[in-house]
Amino acid sequence: MYSYEDRLRAVQLYIKLGKRVGLTIRQLGYPTKNALKAWHLAYEQRRDLPRAYTREPKYTPARRKLAVDHFVAHGRCLAVTIKALGYPSRSLLASWIQQAHPELRPLSGQAHKPQSPHAKQSAVMALCLRRGSAQTVAEDLGVSRPSLYNWRNQLLSNEALASMKPQQDPSPDSERDELARELERLQHDVKRLKLEQDILKKANELLKKELGIDQQLLTNREK
Repeated sequence: MYSYEDRLRAVQLYIKLGKRVGLTIRQLGYPTKNALKAWHLAYEQRRDLPRAYTREPKYTPARRKLAVDHFVAHGRCLAVTIKALGYPSRSLLASWIQQAHPELRPLSGQAHKPQSPHAKQSAVMALCLRRGSAQTVAEDLGVSRPSLYNWRNQLLSNEALASMKPQQDPSPDSERDELARELERLQHDVKRLKLEQDILKKANELLKKELGIDQQLLTNREK
């Protein structure tokens, strides 16, 4: 940050040297090319420089309003808005929301919308078949990471959990021929089908428990 005197000295020297940017910066050792031109423009407009040095805000009021409006209109989820717009950080967006709507608070993935059994099953599938991080899956679905793992533990047996490991990207140095790629696709399909079977089996057991059905009283066909 440069003082008023430093900025005025730079502008006056810049004018004295015939508005030669490089020569001015070499003699003073500061500022940058763009800063010097901005100071000169401000000086030309008012024949002086503002006493207080201020930096232009990174986000305009219009962009801030767009982010807050998107947050309000799309489930009040910070991750969804940031992913859609590409800005800002979670803490900055939260501060904008607090200023514009003090009565609103960001909702967690669990609270912002009750998830149907089908949505939970799809989320668990995405978690177990992911190639990236669990956090990325959670943000894509608009839920929290702990929710994903809670649903996974509810819908999968211990045996299924032990057999399910995240997919890893193949090493960039390894060369795979068509047969190896086809085998990988088949293994992935088998894993997906087994995962669907385990989820449906556990979901059926949970449903029977909620309905109070004694499985010992059911015939094999009814089970």
